[in-house]
Amino acid sequence: RIMNIRDGFAMKAAIESGYHVCIISGGKNEGVRIRLRNLGITDIHLGSPDKVETFKEYIELYNIKPEQVVYMGDDIPDYHVMQLVGLPTCPQDASSEIKAISKYISHKNGGKGAVREVIEQVMKVQGKWHMYYNGKHD
Repeated sequence: RIMNIRDGFAMKAAIESGYHVCIISGGKNEGVRIRLRNLGITDIHLGSPDKVETFKEYIELYNIKPEQVVYMGDDIPDYHVMQLVGLPTCPQDASSEIKAISKYISHKNGGKGAVREVIEQVMKVQGKWHMYYNGKHD
């Protein structure tokens, strides 16, 4: 798995601004888990055999409505979760099936800043990106 340093910055900014960030992946790379924990992400589900079930447990735990969720997926295992969320997104190099159901397709490829692009856009729309950028976060 490839992770862009800018993606990491954006995930950390989102967490520090009060957003929930959850990783649901079929991959099992423990190096990824360590990197994500270092960013402050606590909801990390690697090797998830059923992403829909993991997603449902996650939103129930935090009392989040599916329509409040931004989800980035890139391939068929993400398809059914993406049908449940309010804003399904994907990187530029996602499979055609995932692109077809995405409401936003990043201009960046996976691992090349796509996560950063989506998080930054969400935070900007909600007026939180500049607050974070200007050091006015907790």
